[in-house]
Amino acid sequence: MPKLRQIALIAFDGFQILDITGPASVFSAANDALGKPYYQVVTVSAKGGLVSSHSGINIQSHSYKSSKLASIDTLLIAGGSADGLEALSRSEPFMKWIKQTVQRTRRYGSVCTGAFVLGHLGLLKKKKVATHWGSCQKLATLYPEAEVDANALFVNQGKLWTSAGVTTGIDMSLEMVAQDLGTEIANIIAKRLVLYVKRPGYQSQFSPLLKAQENAVPKFLKLVEWLGKHLDQNIDIPRMAEQVAMSERTFYRKFTQCFGETPRNYVEKLRLDNVRILLTSKASLKQIALVNGYSTACQLTKAFERQYGIGPAVFRKMHST
Repeated sequence: MPKLRQIALIAFDGFQILDITGPASVFSAANDALGKPYYQVVTVSAKGGLVSSHSGINIQSHSYKSSKLASIDTLLIAGGSADGLEALSRSEPFMKWIKQTVQRTRRYGSVCTGAFVLGHLGLLKKKKVATHWGSCQKLATLYPEAEVDANALFVNQGKLWTSAGVTTGIDMSLEMVAQDLGTEIANIIAKRLVLYVKRPGYQSQFSPLLKAQENAVPKFLKLVEWLGKHLDQNIDIPRMAEQVAMSERTFYRKFTQCFGETPRNYVEKLRLDNVRILLTSKASLKQIALVNGYSTACQLTKAFERQYGIGPAVFRKMHST
């Protein structure tokens, strides 16, 4: 029997329950999708036994000294309350074990504010990282050698994976599974758990990508990924049809059946969704227009107002920090 890939989820009193159960659900769903064991999920704490979450729900855990943790493939640290994180950071033997263990793992990281533990261990230096939006400034202040991305859902930097708040640990875990087992398995898991399929780390929480999930064939899922990387270019029916190796007529018919709207309308929604993300940055409207395929800021404004009923300037003011 092939060796299972062990996923160690680090918990402590005061941890955020979804930071553990979210990734655990994704990895266990991968086993179901494959029809055989591939991942082994274990929850690890300093002392083992019951660990109390911030919401008051207790979960069973193994001590880091347990012989069951002989070979860890992936180690993820949950986020949680400030007191809980501080107490974890003061647990020197456990922290030492975490730091030694990540050197041997294939990948490691954090969910939400678990990034502070990685920072405490000196594992964020010269790395681009994500954490909960409400903690980005604090993380950047405490660990100035890290580049904190306040917009990303999750960030992958080599072996290091970090995610933003709560449910983004699910997105990050789904991407890990997609890299391990392929997009089709990730698609099956997402459908079972009613999730976005491979929601990319740069994507915002309000995204048209969910529409790509329900009936999309693998070719169209790959097309959506391609579209997201070419929004600044001229995207027409011939070019999209070429990407999926279909005639223009067949492509238009099948795409419309699959997504419930025309390719042109879908591309515009992708562009405007990306515009909403960029409007929270300092980029000018002209710059945002160009990187999303609009020749002028005026053209972008008209499309934005048509889609959302307000102008980009008003949206920017509403969502500025």
